[in-house]
Amino acid sequence: MFLASFPPLSPDPGQFLWTTIIFLVVWLVLGRTAFKPIASGLKKREDDIQDALAAAEKAKAEMEELQSKNDQLLKQAREERSAMLKEAKDAADGIVKDAKEKAKVEANQLVDNARTEIEAQKASAMREVKQEVGAIAIDIAEQVMRKQLAEDKEQKELVSRLVDQMGKN
Repeated sequence: MFLASFPPLSPDPGQFLWTTIIFLVVWLVLGRTAFKPIASGLKKREDDIQDALAAAEKAKAEMEELQSKNDQLLKQAREERSAMLKEAKDAADGIVKDAKEKAKVEANQLVDNARTEIEAQKASAMREVKQEVGAIAIDIAEQVMRKQLAEDKEQKELVSRLVDQMGKN
């Protein structure tokens, strides 16, 4: 029965008025008590999201800056490594060059010493040969002369001449 007295298509103007007044009162009460905290909460959340986005942008910029510095440090480290390797190679080349020059100087010195020694040995051998040849020649000449020279005077003159000739050679 109650349904029969409430027709949905033809509202009662008094009921419409009271429903509108109650709706407006509830709307005002909710507006002051609920909508303002919800709106301020939404505003706070929006501000927090904006702050988080700004912080993310700042962090992204810092990361890009750090990446740039990192790339620069890597480039610098590579350049320093290349320079150190070049210095080490140059030092090694210099050491090898110095060692070669030193070895060459020592080899030349050894060759010069050997030549000097050979010349000294050669001169000594020549003196010994001359002395031996001279001694043999004197022996032969002495024997020949004994047969040919009978007098001591002639032998002395011949020996004197031979000694003079030997002194000149």
